[in-house]
Amino acid sequence: MWNEKHMTKLEGLLAQAQAAGGAARVDKQHQSGKFTARERMEMLFDAGTFVEIGALRKSSNRVLKESKVILGDGVVTGYGKVNGRLVFASSQDFTVGGGALGQCHAEKICRVLDMAVEAGAPFVALNDSGGARIDEGVFSLAGYSAIMARNVWASGVIPQIAVIMGPCAGGACYSPALSDFIFMTKQTSQMFLTGPAVVKQVMGENITAAELGGAPVHTSKSGVAHFMYDDDKSCLEGVRKLLSYLPQSNRKGSAECSCKFAEAAKNDEAGFFKKLFSKAEASDVAASFDNSATIQDIVPDNYKQAYDVKAVIAAFADVDSFFEVQSDWGKNVVIGFARLDGEVVGIVANQPKVLAGSLDVDGSDKAGRFVRFCDAFNIPLLALVDVPGYMPGSKQEYSGIIRHGAKLLYAFAEATVPKVTLILRKAFGGAYIAMNSKDVGADYVFALPIAQVAVMGAEGAVEIINKKEIAAAPDPVAARAQCIAKYEEELMNPYVAASMGVVDEVIRPADVRKRLVTAFDALKTKEQKRHWKKHANIPL
Repeated sequence: MWNEKHMTKLEGLLAQAQAAGGAARVDKQHQSGKFTARERMEMLFDAGTFVEIGALRKSSNRVLKESKVILGDGVVTGYGKVNGRLVFASSQDFTVGGGALGQCHAEKICRVLDMAVEAGAPFVALNDSGGARIDEGVFSLAGYSAIMARNVWASGVIPQIAVIMGPCAGGACYSPALSDFIFMTKQTSQMFLTGPAVVKQVMGENITAAELGGAPVHTSKSGVAHFMYDDDKSCLEGVRKLLSYLPQSNRKGSAECSCKFAEAAKNDEAGFFKKLFSKAEASDVAASFDNSATIQDIVPDNYKQAYDVKAVIAAFADVDSFFEVQSDWGKNVVIGFARLDGEVVGIVANQPKVLAGSLDVDGSDKAGRFVRFCDAFNIPLLALVDVPGYMPGSKQEYSGIIRHGAKLLYAFAEATVPKVTLILRKAFGGAYIAMNSKDVGADYVFALPIAQVAVMGAEGAVEIINKKEIAAAPDPVAARAQCIAKYEEELMNPYVAASMGVVDEVIRPADVRKRLVTAFDALKTKEQKRHWKKHANIPL
């Protein structure tokens, strides 16, 4: 028989670790509208599945005072199941020294991130920290460096998600920036390299932490963050939802992701999937539905009339399956994940209701990075095209629209996953090329009967081609209208593009869903080789 003292000691140490910063600090955390590190882990993972690693680790007291040495060292790490699939995570504990990062703290995060890579499973980092632990000096900086290096090494290998649930300042911002997706809570999270006090001292600018780096700033102005939620609970539900669309690693395909999702949905004891899909039963999320006239109703044949491309996506995707990414930034481009007959696809679409759907600096950056993520993780790509061109003007030129715009073109040309394009209406100039055109590498290009494919719109084209003819005509207005009609009929319609092989097929609006489903199904076994290279050099 064991001596009872062994178990008593273990239980005592585990209780110390669970207590973290103590009841008073836990209460303060709750009063500020935030949950504790362990409470957040319980929200993230399926009930009863979280396994903690390193609960009894502690920082060396060679630097810290003994009173500051606390079991767990201010971060909870471990693994469990999310939607029935393995996920690794770290959660910084603000009740322990403000969640400040030191050597041991960093080593715990590095270890669980290494484990995620070795297991081929996603990694989620919950950030709530005052920054580097000043007491540990350079050891703290070394810890940040080690984490960031691992973020880079894991990039494109496993999905990495950063969740900002409190302060994240200085060098600490760069680990989230190196992740694939960043979530923020609306009221309690901030990210900035230099805080308000330093900004005031150096720049003479009075600004609050929220104004400088709050969630609304980074989801709508800077584009740093991808998602914003009201509080901890809804934010972690959003993380769970995103994970339901992603494969475990770059060695798994989207089909594997969809299969696992369907399995989890059928065993949805907690009702999580029913919350996500309010208009459909969880077991029927892949069900198709008849929307034969919907797209024809949504997309007007008046080429100057705006419409919402998200309504088009809803018309052909599985019911309520579209999950938009970065909805508040670069709104002229819509990106996100959807399901087609249960299979995940990544969608990049021009948004005619914002800047007429033209491509600008922010929209190009946003779409280009999303395309590269999908390609890295074997998620097929669908481009919905209605683009009049790149956004003109000195502001865009001075902002580098040439190099930024090239990023989207580069991303689509580089991608080897199945790539399908549907031209909804306008497909003009270099922007058409960048939106996954046939010769950039689209596997299938479909077009609606009202589609137009050309270097530019007819009105601009005849001013160049027919300028002298129009000027010499007895009625220049009538001559111009005649030239425009002739240009549209002879050069812009989709049948000209189809006759040249630039468009594979002109399809009925009623057939869009069916044709997209069969196209992606036919491309499931696609293999495409590229020249050997160490790595590519993306546009600046």
